[in-house]
Amino acid sequence: MSDYTLSASVRNDLGKGASRRLRRANEQVPAIIYGGEQAPQPISVDKTSFYKAIEEEAFFSSVITLQLDGKAQQVVVRDLQRHPYKPLVTHADFMRIDATHEITMRVPLHVVNAETAKGVKDEGGELHVLANEVEVSCLPKDLPDYLEIDVADVALGTTLHLSDLSLPAGVTVVELTHGEDHDHAVLSITQAKVRGGEAEEGEEGESAEGGAEGEGSAE
Repeated sequence: MSDYTLSASVRNDLGKGASRRLRRANEQVPAIIYGGEQAPQPISVDKTSFYKAIEEEAFFSSVITLQLDGKAQQVVVRDLQRHPYKPLVTHADFMRIDATHEITMRVPLHVVNAETAKGVKDEGGELHVLANEVEVSCLPKDLPDYLEIDVADVALGTTLHLSDLSLPAGVTVVELTHGEDHDHAVLSITQAKVRGGEAEEGEEGESAEGGAEGEGSAE
């Protein structure tokens, strides 16, 4: 689990106008913390450290420490609202967490050894990634940055499902708790398709031969 710490302060000047003023100052990002037994709390987050953190994939699947007016709070990101065409975050939602209660988060899937997989390198197949992330449930301390799928020994014609994922201790895949029919495919190696040029050339040859035979029959 990666370690992220952000500086934040309580935001008392509320409303859309206040948020616009805050963004124009270009030093803070409007945000809110909710969840737990406490009431939702509007806050502002230091823009420099926040923008640096969101460049990293692991930030979105990590427990974050918010230093809120000198007091540490453990949170996770629940939503980012972005400007429709500018590279700006207009608002962030954080959810409080409790170390003794499980949380549900989406974490990325990382495929390793894709180019050297048995079904690709030795058997000429094509690798198809069918899911880029998966929803897991665990205690905050067990939250992984990502789940890894090693395909080195995966053969042609193989499909891997959620139940094939290697999970860290204490981590469960949420979909699998709903029954076997939720064991969705996440990756497959299939026979490589014939490329357009080769297929078209073959079809043209067949058409030409068919035409010649047809002419001979007419005579």
